[in-house]
Amino acid sequence: MNNFRSIVRKAAALAAVCVLAFGLTACGAKGKKITIEVTGPDGATSSFTGRTDDEFLYDAIGDIDGVTIDGYDSDWGYYITTVNGIEANYDTDGAYWSLYVNGEYGQNGVSTQPVTEGDVYGFVYEVYQAAE
Repeated sequence: MNNFRSIVRKAAALAAVCVLAFGLTACGAKGKKITIEVTGPDGATSSFTGRTDDEFLYDAIGDIDGVTIDGYDSDWGYYITTVNGIEANYDTDGAYWSLYVNGEYGQNGVSTQPVTEGDVYGFVYEVYQAAE
Protein backbone atom coordinates (compact mmCIF):
# COMPACT_ATOMS: atom_id res chain seq x y z
CA MET A 1 0.00 0.00 0.00
CA ASN A 2 2.87 2.32 0.82
CA ASN A 3 4.39 1.63 -2.61
CA PHE A 4 1.06 2.48 -4.31
CA ARG A 5 0.89 5.88 -2.52
CA SER A 6 4.43 6.61 -3.59
CA ILE A 7 3.58 5.89 -7.22
CA VAL A 8 0.45 8.08 -7.06
CA ARG A 9 2.43 10.96 -5.51
CA LYS A 10 5.11 10.69 -8.19
CA ALA A 11 2.50 10.66 -10.96
CA ALA A 12 0.77 13.72 -9.50
CA ALA A 13 4.09 15.52 -9.16
CA LEU A 14 5.03 14.66 -12.74
CA ALA A 15 1.69 15.99 -14.03
CA ALA A 16 2.17 19.22 -12.07
CA VAL A 17 5.69 19.65 -13.44
CA CYS A 18 4.42 19.05 -16.98
CA VAL A 19 1.78 21.75 -16.65
CA LEU A 20 4.02 24.25 -14.90
CA ALA A 21 7.25 23.73 -16.78
CA PHE A 22 6.04 23.04 -20.29
CA GLY A 23 2.53 24.49 -20.38
CA LEU A 24 -0.56 22.76 -21.68
CA THR A 25 0.78 22.48 -25.23
CA ALA A 26 3.63 20.18 -24.24
CA CYS A 27 1.22 18.00 -22.28
CA GLY A 28 -0.98 17.29 -25.28
CA ALA A 29 -3.41 20.24 -25.51
CA LYS A 30 -3.25 22.38 -28.62
CA GLY A 31 -1.80 25.88 -28.43
CA LYS A 32 -3.79 28.90 -29.63
CA LYS A 33 -7.35 29.37 -28.43
CA ILE A 34 -9.56 30.86 -31.16
CA THR A 35 -13.26 31.46 -31.71
CA ILE A 36 -15.15 31.13 -34.97
CA GLU A 37 -18.52 32.84 -35.32
CA VAL A 38 -20.87 31.89 -38.15
CA THR A 39 -23.64 34.35 -39.09
CA GLY A 40 -26.19 32.86 -41.46
CA PRO A 41 -28.64 34.48 -43.87
CA ASP A 42 -31.18 34.94 -41.06
CA GLY A 43 -28.67 37.02 -39.05
CA ALA A 44 -28.34 34.42 -36.29
CA THR A 45 -24.78 33.87 -35.07
CA SER A 46 -23.35 30.65 -33.67
CA SER A 47 -20.03 30.66 -31.83
CA PHE A 48 -17.46 27.85 -31.71
CA THR A 49 -14.28 27.91 -29.62
CA GLY A 50 -11.32 25.57 -29.73
CA ARG A 51 -7.55 25.28 -29.82
CA THR A 52 -5.18 24.85 -32.72
CA ASP A 53 -1.49 24.65 -33.53
CA ASP A 54 -2.08 25.56 -37.18
CA GLU A 55 -0.64 28.71 -38.70
CA PHE A 56 -3.52 29.61 -41.05
CA LEU A 57 -7.27 29.70 -40.53
CA TYR A 58 -8.14 27.25 -43.33
CA ASP A 59 -6.14 24.52 -41.58
CA ALA A 60 -7.26 25.53 -38.08
CA ILE A 61 -10.95 25.08 -38.94
CA GLY A 62 -10.42 21.31 -38.77
CA ASP A 63 -9.57 21.70 -35.05
CA ILE A 64 -12.77 23.57 -34.18
CA ASP A 65 -15.71 21.27 -33.47
CA GLY A 66 -18.94 22.37 -35.14
CA VAL A 67 -17.39 24.31 -38.04
CA THR A 68 -17.16 23.03 -41.60
CA ILE A 69 -16.44 24.86 -44.82
CA ASP A 70 -16.55 23.87 -48.46
CA GLY A 71 -15.45 25.67 -51.58
CA TYR A 72 -12.77 25.56 -54.21
CA ASP A 73 -9.32 26.91 -55.06
CA SER A 74 -9.39 29.98 -57.27
CA ASP A 75 -6.81 32.38 -58.70
CA TRP A 76 -7.34 34.54 -55.58
CA GLY A 77 -7.16 31.75 -52.98
CA TYR A 78 -9.73 29.39 -51.47
CA TYR A 79 -13.27 30.57 -52.29
CA ILE A 80 -15.80 29.53 -49.64
CA THR A 81 -19.18 28.48 -50.98
CA THR A 82 -20.62 26.72 -47.92
CA VAL A 83 -20.25 27.15 -44.16
CA ASN A 84 -21.87 24.62 -41.82
CA GLY A 85 -24.08 23.37 -44.65
CA ILE A 86 -25.32 26.84 -45.66
CA GLU A 87 -24.51 27.62 -49.28
CA ALA A 88 -24.00 31.14 -50.60
CA ASN A 89 -24.30 31.31 -54.39
CA TYR A 90 -23.14 34.62 -55.83
CA ASP A 91 -24.17 33.67 -59.38
CA THR A 92 -27.84 33.15 -58.51
CA ASP A 93 -28.54 35.63 -55.71
CA GLY A 94 -25.39 37.70 -55.10
CA ALA A 95 -24.67 35.89 -51.80
CA TYR A 96 -21.15 35.21 -50.55
CA TRP A 97 -19.28 34.41 -47.33
CA SER A 98 -17.21 37.25 -45.85
CA LEU A 99 -14.36 36.74 -43.41
CA TYR A 100 -14.06 39.05 -40.41
CA VAL A 101 -11.21 39.18 -37.90
CA ASN A 102 -12.03 40.58 -34.46
CA GLY A 103 -15.07 42.34 -35.90
CA GLU A 104 -13.20 43.98 -38.79
CA TYR A 105 -13.54 43.00 -42.44
CA GLY A 106 -10.72 40.54 -43.17
CA GLN A 107 -7.71 41.64 -45.20
CA ASN A 108 -6.73 38.06 -46.08
CA GLY A 109 -8.46 35.02 -47.48
CA VAL A 110 -9.16 31.99 -45.32
CA SER A 111 -6.10 30.15 -46.65
CA THR A 112 -3.71 33.06 -45.91
CA GLN A 113 -5.28 34.42 -42.70
CA PRO A 114 -2.77 33.89 -39.85
CA VAL A 115 -4.19 32.40 -36.65
CA THR A 116 -3.45 34.36 -33.47
CA GLU A 117 -4.20 33.43 -29.85
CA GLY A 118 -7.54 34.84 -28.69
CA ASP A 119 -8.72 36.11 -32.07
CA VAL A 120 -12.33 35.83 -33.21
CA TYR A 121 -12.88 34.89 -36.86
CA GLY A 122 -16.30 35.50 -38.34
CA PHE A 123 -17.87 33.94 -41.41
CA VAL A 124 -20.80 36.15 -42.38
CA TYR A 125 -23.36 35.39 -45.09
CA GLU A 126 -23.73 38.58 -47.11
CA VAL A 127 -25.60 39.61 -50.25
CA TYR A 128 -24.10 42.06 -52.70
CA GLN A 129 -26.12 45.27 -52.99
CA ALA A 130 -25.24 47.47 -55.97
CA ALA A 131 -24.92 51.17 -55.20
CA GLU A 132 -27.91 53.15 -56.43
